[in-house]
Amino acid sequence: MLTQDIYELYQKFRLTHYRTLFGRIREKDGSLSATEAFAVDVIHLLGSPTVTQLAETLGISQPNATYKVNNLVQKGYVVKSSSEDDRRECRLLLGPKFYQYFGQSSQFIDQAAEKLQREFSSQELETFARVLRALTRDMT
Repeated sequence: MLTQDIYELYQKFRLTHYRTLFGRIREKDGSLSATEAFAVDVIHLLGSPTVTQLAETLGISQPNATYKVNNLVQKGYVVKSSSEDDRRECRLLLGPKFYQYFGQSSQFIDQAAEKLQREFSSQELETFARVLRALTRDMT
């Protein structure tokens, strides 16, 4: 039962995320393809990865990752930033266009949290939060 509940929650998060992600893809010059949208989303999730870290995370070659990153830079979704310590290393940061198109897509999470706070006691929510932290820790 617990496994099924976790799986159902995971599916709902994924569906909501994909709906939001694909809802932002537009068929016009300079817009993102589905692959580019996923790549920029992974960059967002990783923080400020290097191209190598992005390639490893996506399971693609370094040249393929470089190609994707260069397209995202050209379209304004990603900015390359040279490392202070090692000029050969460059970090990938989100560009202004990312925030224009993606903004904060956590509104549904905020609404769900507010509803939970109305329905459950502080003690129940603290227990739930501990369970979520443990689940998150074990998933990574």
